[in-house]
Formats: sequence, structure tokens, C-alpha cells
Amino acid sequence: MPLFNAQPVGSAITALSERPQVDFEVEFFDRVLAQVPDYVEVLRAQASNLTLKGRIREGLKVDQRLVETRPRDATAHYNLACRYAVLRQRELALKTLRRAVELGYRDFRYMVRDSDLASIQKDPKFLELLRDYGGIAS
Repeated sequence: MPLFNAQPVGSAITALSERPQVDFEVEFFDRVLAQVPDYVEVLRAQASNLTLKGRIREGLKVDQRLVETRPRDATAHYNLACRYAVLRQRELALKTLRRAVELGYRDFRYMVRDSDLASIQKDPKFLELLRDYGGIAS
């Protein structure tokens, strides 16, 4: 009598091979975060994966956790600002983006063409932020 049934193992491998990588990662990272809630690299990856899957609000919650965990991380604030902008929460997006820049985020060239920020790029406060920090000429 065999120690294990090869059919279920084969079926499991087939199911995994047909599953998109991002789906596997979302599930895997959920398990990791259940054990280690402040695992920064996993929080970053999970927020990105959830957003990629169109689960923006869930990605937002993960970005908020990341900012709580790393309050001085400029990139974490930038990514959170992007989630707010995608969700059309303009004031929160602008406030969080300003904080990202205050903390040192300086990729203005990317910022002005980042489609995630499209909802705020024409806002006078966005343009003021760029002027204040040298992102565009006055």
C-alpha cells in the first residue's frame, strides 16, 4: 500500500501551475503577515499585489500599515498617496504626497507622469508642491 496517493499531489501541483503568480503571492503573503504583521518587505509586496489585482482598498489598508510601521519612509508615504489618489481621495492624497516629499521623496519626473496620481496632477496644490520643492520652475 503506497504511503500517499499520487493523484491529490499531482492535482495540487497542476492547480498551482495554472494559478497566476500574483494570486499565489497574495495568499502566501497573507499567511506571512498573519504571523509577522510588521514585515516591511512583505507589506510592500502585498500592497503592490493587491493593487495589481484591482483590490485598491485592501492595498490602501496595507499601505497604511506600512506607514504606521515606517513613519519616516518617504516611499511608503508616496505609495499611500498614490492609493488615495486612485481612490479619488484628493485631500488625503495631496497631504500624504507632501509628507513623502518632506521625508525626502524627490523623483519629481516620475511623479508628474505617474498615472496613479492623475486625479491630483492638475490640482493647484500639486503644482505648488512641485514649486516648493524644486520639482518645476516657478
